[in-house]
Amino acid sequence: MNQFQFNRRVLLQGFAAAAAVAATTRIPGVSAASDEALKIWANPIHKVGAKDWSAMEAQSGLKIAFTTKSARADEAIQKMVVGDGSKLFDALTDNGGGMEDALASQNAIVPLDTSKIANWKNILPTYAEGGAAADTIRHDGKVVATPMISNADSMAYDFKALGFHPDSWGIMFDSQFKGYVALQNDFGPTLTNMAIYLKQSGKIEIDDAADMKPDEVKAVCQYLIDFKKKGQFRTFWDGFQNGVGLLTSGEVLMSSCWEPIQIVAQKKTGDEADIRYGTMKEGHQTWNNVIMLTKGGRERGMDDAYYQLANIYLSPWFGARTIAGLGFGPQMIGVDEYIKANPEDFPPAEQERVISVLESKIARYAVKGNAWQNVFPTHIRAYQDWWARLQAA
Repeated sequence: MNQFQFNRRVLLQGFAAAAAVAATTRIPGVSAASDEALKIWANPIHKVGAKDWSAMEAQSGLKIAFTTKSARADEAIQKMVVGDGSKLFDALTDNGGGMEDALASQNAIVPLDTSKIANWKNILPTYAEGGAAADTIRHDGKVVATPMISNADSMAYDFKALGFHPDSWGIMFDSQFKGYVALQNDFGPTLTNMAIYLKQSGKIEIDDAADMKPDEVKAVCQYLIDFKKKGQFRTFWDGFQNGVGLLTSGEVLMSSCWEPIQIVAQKKTGDEADIRYGTMKEGHQTWNNVIMLTKGGRERGMDDAYYQLANIYLSPWFGARTIAGLGFGPQMIGVDEYIKANPEDFPPAEQERVISVLESKIARYAVKGNAWQNVFPTHIRAYQDWWARLQAA
């Protein structure tokens, strides 16, 4: 079974109605560039080495025309399937688990020749056929994407205030921390992580934490509603800066969040707090981001340019910098050796910090209860309905 399952009926519902709008809507912020530039639709987190894309250009030998990606998977898919996305972009990144299947099934992206990506030999073993993440870059057995970053979303906490390292999501429901807990305001990661906890702790019977049945979604949300009514949660955070601010201000002592939030929060707090990122024994939502070659990109002869950029995403140069900067997991072997071999970029203290982050990340990936991100659960309407009830409670 594909780990990133999606409901095509839900996915394609409304595409015909949206076609007229999507086909005529231009996306603001498309950078001007010559015809030779590789036009990519991506998130800014998919670059390293500089605030702009200059370092990525220098490493790949490409000119890159970058456009900031839509934040919603359904909008991005509509743009590529029924809109003018394929005309505008040669390559695009995903918004989470299942997009490669959705786009490939509609012929919006094309199969890849991995022999043209020299660093493919360095790709993590988990992506080999039969590996845990093999299906995240394949559709119908064909490779359609190159992985760039990954993570296992967990909990940030103030070790200085707590005095211990939480190793269970259960600590979020301890009455002594009433009002000092935050959850992400997104039903995808929040319900998946909470389902993982409730399943692994034996509190609720759940078959697949990443693709729950309606009664399972109801049970998880009712559990959270009960605690929300008791005042257990300070808030449900929205946006990166909000997530950082809650931790740096001391408003919360623990928060389910992306790892970059913890990294930035720790830098901002200095000696006032000690914001760490934990490994939960029950498991975590794991995910990756990939980059794909569009049908239009192939028609315009941009295959080689795509392969040049994909090669950088599988290089230790990129892997070392993405984990050092934002804590995202590198997708290739040899990163620790690269860091040690480049002390001018990674002085001893930085080497120790980054390798420690890498080791803790490997430990999180290995937790048995982990579940892959699924942006298109089969019963997505149940997720949406019960999430609305939770927010209204």
